[in-house]
Amino acid sequence: MPEPKAQPRRRLFYGWVIVGVMATVSALSMALGTLNFGLFVRPMGDELGIGRAIFGWTQTARLAVSGVSSPLVGILIDRFGSRVLLAVAAIVAGTAIVGLSQVSHAWQLVALYAVMGLVAMGGPGTMVTTVPIAKWFVRHRGRAMALVSIGFPVGGVVFLPLTQTFIDNYGWRSAWVLLAGIGVGAIIPLSLLFVRRHPEDMGLAPDGVPPTRASSSLSISQGQRADVAGSSTETSWSLPEAMRTPTFWRLVFVFSAVQLATASLGLHRIPNFIDRGLDAGLVSYATALDAVASGVSSLVVGLLVERFPVRFLGGMAFAVLSVAILLTIMASNPLLLFLSTGTFGIGVGGFRLLQDYLWADYFGRTHLGSIRGAVMPIILIFGGIGAPLAGYIRDSVGSYNSIWSVGVVVVAVAALVLVLTPRPTRKPAA
Repeated sequence: MPEPKAQPRRRLFYGWVIVGVMATVSALSMALGTLNFGLFVRPMGDELGIGRAIFGWTQTARLAVSGVSSPLVGILIDRFGSRVLLAVAAIVAGTAIVGLSQVSHAWQLVALYAVMGLVAMGGPGTMVTTVPIAKWFVRHRGRAMALVSIGFPVGGVVFLPLTQTFIDNYGWRSAWVLLAGIGVGAIIPLSLLFVRRHPEDMGLAPDGVPPTRASSSLSISQGQRADVAGSSTETSWSLPEAMRTPTFWRLVFVFSAVQLATASLGLHRIPNFIDRGLDAGLVSYATALDAVASGVSSLVVGLLVERFPVRFLGGMAFAVLSVAILLTIMASNPLLLFLSTGTFGIGVGGFRLLQDYLWADYFGRTHLGSIRGAVMPIILIFGGIGAPLAGYIRDSVGSYNSIWSVGVVVVAVAALVLVLTPRPTRKPAA
């Protein structure tokens, strides 16, 4: 009797290596003037005599430059991938952060943050870490993006307390240099050694589906999405096609509105808590909780999007954000401090993952870089308005409460619009 043939061992799909690298890069980006920047506002502002509005303008400058460059970055990602772009982004960010250690005037601070926006690696303008995941996965895209999102809370838990320790022990100037060395020293080799453009470059298909099966599925119809289990096909819209749909512009409104509201909160809440007499070290730990809650939220939402309509999950995440903004207005003791940051993390985690997931889910992966690159300038313009506007209001009236109250309403309206925005459909060909 012939012996049964041994089944070949299934190799790890390389897309999961990409997920691991992008999660690590996301964690390291928390050290590069993103989530930890709020810890520098008080020491830099006190020494250099810089008002809160200027710190708001740093975010505007970064977002504005990122908005201008994102169409080109999106095209480059579609054509060449993120391998070299990630390394370039790390070099640009690291050089600018070392420059932050030497600033003596407000304009230098704004200019260096503008430089960091050229190839955004952290914050709302980033595409170099999220678009590749959408290209490597279709059926398991939600869980892949959820795993990448874990990098943000890990980075927050590590680098927020570490940043405060560096500032306390070595001063804010040396802290910037140390953080730049850590970030750049790790990101460059990771990107050059492991990142690849998309699975087809390695003879693979999205989700690890055997190439013959994927190619036969794709040959059925380029204009129809196959929502059956085990399939990795989906409808791919070109940028002009997407822009002709009402869905495209509704999503632009939704994400622009939420970005406007959260941008003013993300930068100014840390110094606001310290202004209220809360200990800076305690605030750093509360902000780390924000990062943890964000990661847990992203992980949960990433798993849920494979089972439930993404627009309903988005509406729930935005509703949580509205509550978080309200709690931030009220926070004047440690309990409300941790409650507000934890709730904000839950909402932002859902917002971040859904923004990355929803564009790919609605418009496909083939032209995703171009589509994200086209909408990013609009979203970032609104995000850039929020931070300096909040800074001017605080400098004028001594409080952020009025603009944050408007933010509660804006995010609630965005939640309703998203719930009423289903996936676009093409009319059947004649």
